[in-house]
Amino acid sequence: MTTNAKSTNLFDGVVIFTQVITCGSFTAAAESTGHSSSYISKEINKLEMRLGVRLLNRTTRTLSLTPEGKRYFEQCQQMVFDAQDAQSLLHQSNISPKGIFRLSCPASFAHGYMQDVLAEYLHLYPEVQLELDINDRHVDLIQDGFDLVIRATTQLEESSLICRKIYSSKIQTVATKSYLKRWGRPKTPEELKDHQCICYSNLKTPNRWQYQDSNGKNTFIDVHSKVLCNSSQMELAMVMAGQGICRLPAFTMQSELDGGKLEILFSEYLEQEVSVYAIYPSRKHLSPKVRCFIDVLTQKMPNY
Repeated sequence: MTTNAKSTNLFDGVVIFTQVITCGSFTAAAESTGHSSSYISKEINKLEMRLGVRLLNRTTRTLSLTPEGKRYFEQCQQMVFDAQDAQSLLHQSNISPKGIFRLSCPASFAHGYMQDVLAEYLHLYPEVQLELDINDRHVDLIQDGFDLVIRATTQLEESSLICRKIYSSKIQTVATKSYLKRWGRPKTPEELKDHQCICYSNLKTPNRWQYQDSNGKNTFIDVHSKVLCNSSQMELAMVMAGQGICRLPAFTMQSELDGGKLEILFSEYLEQEVSVYAIYPSRKHLSPKVRCFIDVLTQKMPNY
């Protein structure tokens, strides 16, 4: 008998078949599904007849997949997983988020952009308890036990985690008018070697600053760190105090830029971009508290 894409019995026997392989025997599959062993055997026979191939090699003591059965099982197992996920999402859509929601976010982004998001989320879902880690350090979502992590980076590391881009910003080199009046305004990145610089220690090479000209040529400058720290907020405070030149994402200093308190240097060079991501373990079996937070986050974030 040949298969037909429009056949209404396309999935008949699939769940039973995957259960047999998962359990390792007809008897175990029967106990797992609440059917008799004879029912399980008949379902497998009907499936093989419909497909026109033998899926299993059976003896009185062993059960093994044929080559065709192995390929079919791999596809069927994924179909069963997908169906279970769809059913889970259907049930979860009516479940209100509750319990502890652990979130980690860089300090400058949290203060600049996350306040309205968090307020809206807690307003919509009052049964959620928020544990918020505001920290510029690179946390491990799984090892540190977070439900979701907000991460700002110029280059996202390869990962099995789900990484959803939520914002993008330019990295700019800035200084105050008072600093530039005292120490002079550098005309090229190479002149930074003669200046006091404020560097971000969470980077792999905090003292090496990269610039790209209009022709796409990259220049790497090794600067002298007057201040080296692991907080972008402290970097901003130091540059505002006239202690040096700094490179920061625009989102960390938008009000200072808008207010004309900072001068942007090297505007003729292409500005490096930093992206902000929401990172969470998996789309599969996503908890209501994480799913609903992502919904609020994407609705409230400004377009990038």
